[in-house]
Amino acid sequence: MHNTSEAPSTFEGFRKADFETFHIEGLEGRMEAIQNRIQPKFKLIGEELAARLSPSAGREMFLHISKHARRTVNPPKDTWLAICHNKRGYKAHPHFQLGLFDDHLFLWFALIYELPNKSAIASAYLNDLDKLVDAVPQDYVLSADHMQKAAVPVASMDKAQWRETLVRFRDVKKAELLIGKHIEAGNKLVQDGPALLRYAELTFESLMPLYRMAISQI
Repeated sequence: MHNTSEAPSTFEGFRKADFETFHIEGLEGRMEAIQNRIQPKFKLIGEELAARLSPSAGREMFLHISKHARRTVNPPKDTWLAICHNKRGYKAHPHFQLGLFDDHLFLWFALIYELPNKSAIASAYLNDLDKLVDAVPQDYVLSADHMQKAAVPVASMDKAQWRETLVRFRDVKKAELLIGKHIEAGNKLVQDGPALLRYAELTFESLMPLYRMAISQI
């Protein structure tokens, strides 16, 4: 009797049930669904993205999957993977996120409030504001809080609004800066694994200049 090995799994995209995870009542039930439905998919797409982004990042990139470990009562409203150059954690570093709310998938270049050198990064962006604004495609969106669904279309922002956003990011401890894309849950792209992988890769690659500017301040 000879041994047969299964073909390696490939990422097949996200389904309606994945987004409906966030309608499950209670912490235990929702966390179980996150772990069983979503996290195996995060591992597949996240490992591939980390490998693809490493060359342009100029360093090895590592996958982190949110554990929601601090939660004891309230179930998470969203979940995500993060890709970062630091193997031990991502929150204190510039990183990329792919994640789900109940109604959309998000792709972010993320600078969140745990970042210890927010001020230096914000100042670098402000000092090169024209380059920053030119680097961000007009069909992207911006958020100042990774816990909220809301995001502002980049196309609606003039240079003064960019400056105001970056000053707030620099000066307000809890302010964050997330730039990227939202894809509606009903969009066929989210169900097409290879297409979504490529789309996420291109989105993150387009934001790599911002990542490199941020990393240079560390």
